[in-house]
Amino acid sequence: MKKKIAFFDIDGTLLNHDKKLPEETKQAIHDLKEAGVYVAIATGRAPFMYKGLREELGIDSFVSFNGQYVVFEGEVAYKNPLSTPHLKALHQQSEGNDHPMVFMDHEGMKATTPEHSHIQKSLGSLYIDHPSVDAAYYEKREIFQSLLFCEGNEIEEYRKDHPEFDYIRWHPFSCDVLPSGGSKAEGIKILSEAAGLTIEDAFAFGDGLNDIEMIEQAGVGVAMGNAVPETKQVSDYVTDDVDNGGLVKAIYEVGLL
Repeated sequence: MKKKIAFFDIDGTLLNHDKKLPEETKQAIHDLKEAGVYVAIATGRAPFMYKGLREELGIDSFVSFNGQYVVFEGEVAYKNPLSTPHLKALHQQSEGNDHPMVFMDHEGMKATTPEHSHIQKSLGSLYIDHPSVDAAYYEKREIFQSLLFCEGNEIEEYRKDHPEFDYIRWHPFSCDVLPSGGSKAEGIKILSEAAGLTIEDAFAFGDGLNDIEMIEQAGVGVAMGNAVPETKQVSDYVTDDVDNGGLVKAIYEVGLL
């Protein structure tokens, strides 16, 4: 039987609605590894945000920043940082619009302004504290993802003026800013190849808008019952809600265990 690789989103997939890791999910991940399945995380989060989760699950392969930073068995396999000159131009425009930003590399993150309500509310929904301030952080580091804090259609101005980036809204107050064309799909393709497999050998599990390309392109794409409609629409299989054991049900239903 050919080896398989399984990619799991974090929020709403591995973690339930209370941001907790269910014991049955932890056991299923252990069983997958025992069965010889490569297990990896694919997330919009930065690596430092889920180091404890990786350690708890014994996972050393992951796709971070929606595909911009890929690690296979503890070794960096791919990096795709944001362009510093283009990021500077975006930052200047966001300052003029009074829209704060957060810059993230693989080790940390810094905000452009202190104690902003949009930053507090959006990052607070992930149980992450407001970052400390260093508005020039992007000038000194490789930045793999930025967060731009604005509401609704305000993001369209940035899409038009800065097409070098893709913008993915994940909260009413916040959008991920990524290199144009970057996605989890590209990340899982690179990681699959690093494992000696193809994306057709991949099983992808997720619930958000940033999971659409990954679920669409994987050999088998699974949407959680709590997934947004757009993600369910492109999936091969829709499972139950994460709080109803949907992930573990799906792992068995698609034949990984």
